[in-house]
Amino acid sequence: MQFQSVTFDLDGTLLDTIADLAEACRRMLDDIGAPTRSHDEITRFVGKGMAVLVERCLTQTTPPSPERLQEGIAAFRKHYATVNGMQARIYPGVREGLELWRAHGLKLGVVTNKPAQFTAPLLARTGLDIYFPVVVSGDTTAEKKPHPEPILHACRLLGVAPQDNLHIGDSINDILAARAAGSRAYCVPYGYNEGRPVDSADCDALVSDLVAAYRQALSPFARK
Repeated sequence: MQFQSVTFDLDGTLLDTIADLAEACRRMLDDIGAPTRSHDEITRFVGKGMAVLVERCLTQTTPPSPERLQEGIAAFRKHYATVNGMQARIYPGVREGLELWRAHGLKLGVVTNKPAQFTAPLLARTGLDIYFPVVVSGDTTAEKKPHPEPILHACRLLGVAPQDNLHIGDSINDILAARAAGSRAYCVPYGYNEGRPVDSADCDALVSDLVAAYRQALSPFARK
């Protein structure tokens, strides 16, 4: 095995959380009297954290004022705390893949742009918390992905060099963060990626699921 640790994105990689996010957005928009957004629109808005999601929901012809944005964020926090994890589902191959990585002795962590207030309860509710001694949320560090700092911070906590870490995600934000941190990046094709499908040319490997990612990492033909 060429890696000592693996860090994973959360939404769109480990868990399909779009139903919960869409419901919280719907309730938030209704609360503050803003126009509704479609499920597809909200799916495209996911990727750069809660504040950006809310801002995109509130942006019609112009971005919302700072006061309006804060009103939306407060309403979203309230409603997402209620629905977080209620409709979330684990993607196929995730639990099996995590078992393979853990059995091989690799250190595992989560690096997400989701606020810590929601990350820990979601991992616990879905039973995935048992795999991750290290969790870096969107407000753990001063920067979010695509900045490299969240992955670098996770590597420090895991006690590994960034070049010995593999990051697996579903978006260009994950690829950019991993590359800037000095880690390699695998991508899954089934996530959100702000409405743009990831391309195999953008990452070190495009894998169908976490089991395929494990097999790819074991392959003597895996990119160095």
